Amino acid sequence: MPVIEVKDLVKDYGSHRAVDGVSFTVDEGEIFGILGPNGAGKTTTVECVEGLRTPDSGRISVLGLDPGRDGAELKQMLGAQLQESSLPDKMRVEEALDLYSSFYRDPADAKRLIDMLGLGPKRKTQYAKLSGGQRQRLSIALALIGRPKVAVLDELTTGLDPQARRDTWELVEEVRDSGVTVILVTHFMDEAERLCDRLAVIDSGKVVAIDTPAGLAERAGEEQRVRFRPSAPLDDTLLLDLPEVTGVEHAGAQTVVTGRGNLLHAVTSVLARKQIVAADLRVDQASLDDAFVALTGRALEQ
Repeated sequence: MPVIEVKDLVKDYGSHRAVDGVSFTVDEGEIFGILGPNGAGKTTTVECVEGLRTPDSGRISVLGLDPGRDGAELKQMLGAQLQESSLPDKMRVEEALDLYSSFYRDPADAKRLIDMLGLGPKRKTQYAKLSGGQRQRLSIALALIGRPKVAVLDELTTGLDPQARRDTWELVEEVRDSGVTVILVTHFMDEAERLCDRLAVIDSGKVVAIDTPAGLAERAGEEQRVRFRPSAPLDDTLLLDLPEVTGVEHAGAQTVVTGRGNLLHAVTSVLARKQIVAADLRVDQASLDDAFVALTGRALEQ
């Protein structure tokens, strides 16, 4: 059975339907991404999964529990890093972990968790004096202090600088490798591509696709482009005769070959037979950005 199962979830705020029939499953040990623009219904969906909001209709099962009926038990097995959360400015890192430890029957070792997340030198630092990246590390520590089987991480890297984002991605991978199933809510394409085993693309409260990042990219079109600068003149017909090739164009000294299938191997095999070196070789394929545009008809603002 899936660790998480969401079926036909609906949530209204007055006349606004924030979540409109969302369904997905999450398997044990995977990082499952929920990708979409701000206002798409991502956070409302996971707040229903966490038991923080009551859905208007639909069914949710997390580790075999109903978040609405079994909320107290579920909280012992689910850790959450919320989209917006803060601590008292003067609360120290170790004090925050000690406080959260008291909420659980069998908490993790707070000192070990602080050290694992690189917060050892900051254990006595007040929350107000932590950097953005350090606050995110602390939020992950607080989500993990209860030894959860499932962790929900909502817009984890918003506002972080590039290095802090990469460091946080590594931490998420370490969390998954420790045996925790992760739901990652994000609107960053590069984050989703790097971390997620599978993705649910949500737009206007609806799931428009669920697949691996590579599988979603393939939906945007299978056509590829191989670009290179040949070291010697090359007859275009040699390339056009290949079954994988659909077109050949020239941009200055650069040759651009479009096609499908194992295009790169086909092109480089011809070049090798003619003893032509392909300088500045580059392969362009459909990306997750392309997939989002193909699925929703608009680009996702980053």
